[in-house]
Amino acid sequence: MKTEKTLTIDDLEFEVLISEEQLKQRTADLAAELSKEYAGKAPIFVGVLNGAVLFLTDLIKELSIDCEIDFIKISSYGNERVSSGQITMIKDFSADLHGRDVIVVEDIVDSGLSVQYLMRRIKSMKPASLKFVSLLMKKGTLKVDLDIDYVGFTIDDKFVVGYGLDYKQLKRNTCAIYQLKE
Repeated sequence: MKTEKTLTIDDLEFEVLISEEQLKQRTADLAAELSKEYAGKAPIFVGVLNGAVLFLTDLIKELSIDCEIDFIKISSYGNERVSSGQITMIKDFSADLHGRDVIVVEDIVDSGLSVQYLMRRIKSMKPASLKFVSLLMKKGTLKVDLDIDYVGFTIDDKFVVGYGLDYKQLKRNTCAIYQLKE
């Protein structure tokens, strides 16, 4: 789907927040950092479905190291614009993460509850290392104390769609990220 200046879902209007070019450049920069940190290793990248799929795909294409991929699906939003705070496991890991270098790829971190849940779950599997990469991080919205190892963009606390992020499962397939107009 080509980049439009605005998008409409139901009667909500969205405007471009992060362009396709900005996404490509930041993704390449993150891939270079990860390739340097994991030189000589083959980490396993775990994409958090559905939102992280486009970012994960573009990220691993830019790596200069070997890697594996796996997916997990959790939900805290449903069809709402605000996280419920309740984490539901929908699809569990397929790979054995014991003794592996694990890099979890998220689309967005706001409350941090999903990351905290995944951190506890993966640490119980005793990986060799565990890092988190998030395309977006909302300012001032964390409800738990945690650090994200790699962040693409820090954004204001606004509702966003596009490039994997959705509203009612729509507009994931855009090349840019859009924020709700006020």
